[in-house]
Amino acid sequence: MSTWTKQPGFPIINIKHKGKGIQVEQAQFVLDGSSRAGLWDVPITLRCSSSTNKFILKHKHDNFDVCGERERGGNIWIKLNVNETGFYRVKYDKEIKTRLQNALEANEFSSMEKIGILENSLMLSISREDTLASLLCIAYTCREVADYNVLTHIQAITITVYHVSIDATPNLVADIKKLVTKILLPPTLKLGWDPKDGEGDLIVSLRETLLVSLVKLGHDHTISEGLRRFDTLIHDHNSSILSPGTRKAAYLSVMQTVCSSNRFKYDSLRQLYKDFGDEEEKLHVLGTLSSCLDKDIVLESLNLIFTNEIISKWRSIIFLPNEFAN
Repeated sequence: MSTWTKQPGFPIINIKHKGKGIQVEQAQFVLDGSSRAGLWDVPITLRCSSSTNKFILKHKHDNFDVCGERERGGNIWIKLNVNETGFYRVKYDKEIKTRLQNALEANEFSSMEKIGILENSLMLSISREDTLASLLCIAYTCREVADYNVLTHIQAITITVYHVSIDATPNLVADIKKLVTKILLPPTLKLGWDPKDGEGDLIVSLRETLLVSLVKLGHDHTISEGLRRFDTLIHDHNSSILSPGTRKAAYLSVMQTVCSSNRFKYDSLRQLYKDFGDEEEKLHVLGTLSSCLDKDIVLESLNLIFTNEIISKWRSIIFLPNEFAN
């Protein structure tokens, strides 16, 4: 226990095939990617396809024969940190990582383990232990997952990557944007715009999050559908075509398409704000008015805070960040 209490940090475990077994090696995990000495007694749990192994890594590196003959079936995969109970990061060699991704796509893991794989890949990318491409590949592999917790992690990770790429790799923004859209589109299509009978609040929230993300990413079909539903709502404020969980996506669709020379829908959205008696609905509209690519429209929306049209306690709402204005 002293190896954990008398030194800072925690280890990263590197694993690679060696002969018919595996070699594991430990080092201190440092977020900035620098190299530091460290040695722990690490309780390792390892799943090799259908079998589970446990051992303690006490040295800098060690070899283990845990999967038997590697040649059996040719589809054996390995995952460390079963059920994410260990306090360490894992870096796989290319062959093991490829097989792990295949197992991930084949739905071999629990939701907790899928989240663990995603978070592990994110931390390796941040610390420059692995590439951004590897992280996005893991996220893409999970695109057909239906679990709420996994999908919220995928959405948060991919949108964060997109935000960072705007400044960090502007030459790659367009490609990353397309890939993130491909990752988020399948679960969004499964959920659709219309709520289902008996679905819980988490699914309602997930639908809103995914639709809003696709609109902000500029996905044409999602924006077109949002505009179609908005037009129906304009003509019938009591229409059920937009549920409370999808109205924000529709309003943002409007703001993605308006400009100074084509402001009809913007004026319609402003009128909708005035017509709504419900405070929550007014806030939904107000929170989207500055989410526009046209600087003149943004300025006009910001100037609203100085008018009597906006209740003073709501004025900060219009300053909600517009991450996609770039």
